[in-house]
Amino acid sequence: MASPGFWDNQDKARSVIEEANGLKGWVEPWKTLSARTKELRELGDLLEMESDEGLERELGTELEAAIREAEDLELRTMLQGADDHRDAILTVHPGAGGLESQDWAEMLLRMYTRWGERRGFTVTVLDLQPAEEAGIKSATLEITGDHVYGYLKAEKGVHRLVRISPFDSQSRRHTSFASVFVYPAIDDDIEVEIDEADLRIDTYRASGAGGQHVNKTDSAVRITHEPTGIVVSCQQERSQHKNRNTAMKMLRAALYEHALREKEAEKEAMEATKLDIAWGSQIRSYVFAPYTMVSDHRTELKVGDVYGVMDGKLDPFIESFLKKFGGAAAA
Repeated sequence: MASPGFWDNQDKARSVIEEANGLKGWVEPWKTLSARTKELRELGDLLEMESDEGLERELGTELEAAIREAEDLELRTMLQGADDHRDAILTVHPGAGGLESQDWAEMLLRMYTRWGERRGFTVTVLDLQPAEEAGIKSATLEITGDHVYGYLKAEKGVHRLVRISPFDSQSRRHTSFASVFVYPAIDDDIEVEIDEADLRIDTYRASGAGGQHVNKTDSAVRITHEPTGIVVSCQQERSQHKNRNTAMKMLRAALYEHALREKEAEKEAMEATKLDIAWGSQIRSYVFAPYTMVSDHRTELKVGDVYGVMDGKLDPFIESFLKKFGGAAAA
């Protein structure tokens, strides 16, 4: 970086710096863990020579910290996919269940928002289509941070809810479904060819909060890529131009994911993630009644704290998925 002419090519220089920072992000934690391990051995040697309750407590505390650091590093080593380091674009759609599933989709939207906030990531609502009575028709989030896509790819699929319906006057138990799709947010330096002739661009009035301006102007943008049938929409900004740019970013990410799957001859696997959003296709079940339990059907992990999970405590499910499938994309 200090060599003459390094900054002559700004884009290349930034790329080198990003790569160096990425490598540093791996090297520094290993150095820290190595130093901690050395200190633990020294404490252990001291305890062998002389018993000391205070020293024992210190050793226990340091050992727990070292185990946590080792587990974090183990998890990161599983995030080696070509796109695992990228930010993510996550969409939620209700499925079978009508009003119930629309409400369930909104609950999932909050769950992923809380997960991102818990991990210190930045969560941005790119598009939100409220349903008439309750819940949402669809929603799209952009979540930015270190290896977000690597973590969230475990969430692709159908999610099932079982609960006593708040919309049922007889308080009967209902089952609802919603689907979650996750795409890597790609950088500008990755070329994705988009022919303007393949696009149908519609503008409409945004349906969310935003004051009188939102209600009186067609600022929201919907783009349909007709060859693939991919549809994206954005109503985040008051400016139609800004919404169009964001929607194009979403489309590029979706097309990139689509192209990757075709290139890797995984069309069958892609279709498997798009099963009917109903019985038999769920990756995870969230049960609120007659007992409380969240069960992942791929890893068989079960967690009784359903309310904690809905508040964003998803890491146990993500970790168990990565450990079982080695970081492979969800099928």
